[in-house]
Amino acid sequence: MRALDAAGSREEQFDARQDIVREGAVPHAVFVLQAGLACRYRILRDGRRQITSFLIPGDICDLYVFLLRRMDHSIGAITPVRLTNIAWQDVVDLTLHRPRVATALWWSGLQEEAILRERIVALGRRDARGRVAYLLCELFWRHKLVGLAEDHLVTLPLTQNDLADALGLTPVHVNRVLQEFRRNGLLSLEQRTLTLHDLQRLQQIAEIRQDYLHLGGVPEIVSSYFDRQQHLLHERQGD
Repeated sequence: MRALDAAGSREEQFDARQDIVREGAVPHAVFVLQAGLACRYRILRDGRRQITSFLIPGDICDLYVFLLRRMDHSIGAITPVRLTNIAWQDVVDLTLHRPRVATALWWSGLQEEAILRERIVALGRRDARGRVAYLLCELFWRHKLVGLAEDHLVTLPLTQNDLADALGLTPVHVNRVLQEFRRNGLLSLEQRTLTLHDLQRLQQIAEIRQDYLHLGGVPEIVSSYFDRQQHLLHERQGD
């Protein structure tokens, strides 16, 4: 924990709907979202936006960004956000000298890949009802993991345009699906508060389980191995 705290070089704040970094920019640091909600996105030539993923507090953004010459996508704040920058040299140092931290960073990267795989399935094979149900379940599970959801309730400051741009639908279609879910008692969405009244039914509609998020973390045998490596490294360093 001390190593992670020490790695954060400085904090920055961004207003809602402000770009944090734009496509084509030269990346200089990794950042960790401390508060708020952000998204990765691309803008097509005709102005249409595709949101590729959402970032919530605790997410590490672009762990390997220092390997890129230019950003191939943009990252924008949906709400006011606060983030901590970590110099890429510090990220490399953590992976080389803190085996347990390296394991956690790798696991985080694998989880992000799993989220993107599920997004491909949603956009390629699910109908509108399945897409909306899937995304709402995922956002709820991820917020719950970091202590930002209670029971079946989570603050969700997304507009119907945001949901549409993430799911390849029109805002009108998203609204139609949400209204249906409300009528059937599956959820309520009022004043930026989402309540999932029937999470099991939403999972069935989406044909999804939270297993793909790998919330159990690293296998015990792997965790034990890196614990031993960390202990041996500390002994050699006298730490």
